[in-house]
Amino acid sequence: LLTSILGAVLGPLQIGYHTGNINAPAKIIEEFFNSTWRARHNQSMTDHSLTLLWSLSVSMKDFGALLGSLGVKYLADSYGRRNSILIANCLSVAAACIMFASKGSESFEVLILGRMVFGLFCGLVMSLNPLYIQEVSPTNLRGAFATLNQVSLTFGTLIGMVAGLETTLGTESNWAMMLSLSLIPALTQYLILPFCPESPRYLLINQRKEKKAEALLRLRGHPDKVSRELEEIKEEAAHTQTGVTIRDFLHKQSYRKPILIVLLINIGSQLSGFNAIINYSTKMFQANFDEAKYLTLGVGAVNLIFTLVALFYVERAGRRKLLLIGFLSIGVCNLLMTIIDSVLHLVPELRNLQVLLVFCVVSAYELGPGPISWFIAAELFDQPGRPIAMAFTSMVNWGGKFLLALLFPPLLKLCGSYVYLIFMAVALLAFAFMWLRLPETKGRTFDDIAEEFRGAEGIPLHNSSGFNTFT
Repeated sequence: LLTSILGAVLGPLQIGYHTGNINAPAKIIEEFFNSTWRARHNQSMTDHSLTLLWSLSVSMKDFGALLGSLGVKYLADSYGRRNSILIANCLSVAAACIMFASKGSESFEVLILGRMVFGLFCGLVMSLNPLYIQEVSPTNLRGAFATLNQVSLTFGTLIGMVAGLETTLGTESNWAMMLSLSLIPALTQYLILPFCPESPRYLLINQRKEKKAEALLRLRGHPDKVSRELEEIKEEAAHTQTGVTIRDFLHKQSYRKPILIVLLINIGSQLSGFNAIINYSTKMFQANFDEAKYLTLGVGAVNLIFTLVALFYVERAGRRKLLLIGFLSIGVCNLLMTIIDSVLHLVPELRNLQVLLVFCVVSAYELGPGPISWFIAAELFDQPGRPIAMAFTSMVNWGGKFLLALLFPPLLKLCGSYVYLIFMAVALLAFAFMWLRLPETKGRTFDDIAEEFRGAEGIPLHNSSGFNTFT
């Protein structure tokens, strides 16, 4: 079980690495763009064109991920969960080779293409991974193991930040090699994951291959646990139809509330300002501190630490409580960011408090909305609807990142420090909706959760075990 999960989370490690490594060597790579243009046209690029080209190369990953999300259902249902992860990993290997070749070929178009191909990998793996991990994990550890996905992502981000420093690999001679280092976890995944079992739920419910139940025995190790879980899976299979089209997914009555919940969690997660504050924090640090790069490393470290906190608390406190704490804290931090940013020119000493608030936003996000938004859909939907739900999650997440990257600079110019009030409103809206509508999924079987949405028009206040889901 642990080998299967650790083999799978090598994918998010690569995504985190390419999220963290691109910022520090930005000036060096921009100079590569400029020198390439100069060699072709005997003149330098204008600052506006260079900024636009850099923004395109950075955001191309998010755009590629948005496109990659569209292939999740086809891959997951046609080839299985584990095999789909291995197929998607080919894109990461190809992207690393393409990005490495950009310097030798003296072509910034090759680098942008590599970023887009890697984006396709991101869109697929951030849906396929939680799907596989949730389906191979026992009920009592499902949330914790799914959170390992985010732990791996944040750990990769921190490694990428360190690798991108000028004192390590973020130099004129080494930046292309730095971009190719994701080949190491990508190739390692091919050495581990093929020897791990396929999702038993996929084999038994989707493929109707009861003889393949030995996959469950390999994951659980104890025949008694296997027989109990087999009965649970068969019971779930009896309540589900064999396949769900996108049209069925959108029109099925029992899916409507889970779709709304997933939509609000993911919109709240992406548009409550976390990514914007992280991106803006680097410039903010540069404006106020001499050693901005080390404060940015501090953001990466806090990111990882609080994801680890979520890992240990997601099965104790539950998904609902962590989401509520996270969204409320982000809302309060955005309000305080507005106040401090408005008076910072009058009281420069508040810059230290501003940095602390950035750390608080990062910790609140990774405590709940960050990790849970990626896997909650896998818990709220039954087996046939799960791949489409995960594709939907990926599209909303990556689409939100892409939208925020485009809209935040003009919004900041238009609204100034009051832009954080928009983020506060989104976070508080998500908090209010979660308070009213989100049931607790901790410790409940997939069938029990699905029954809650099948059984009534509204979400009941009590689950089948008698525990109040709203406390």
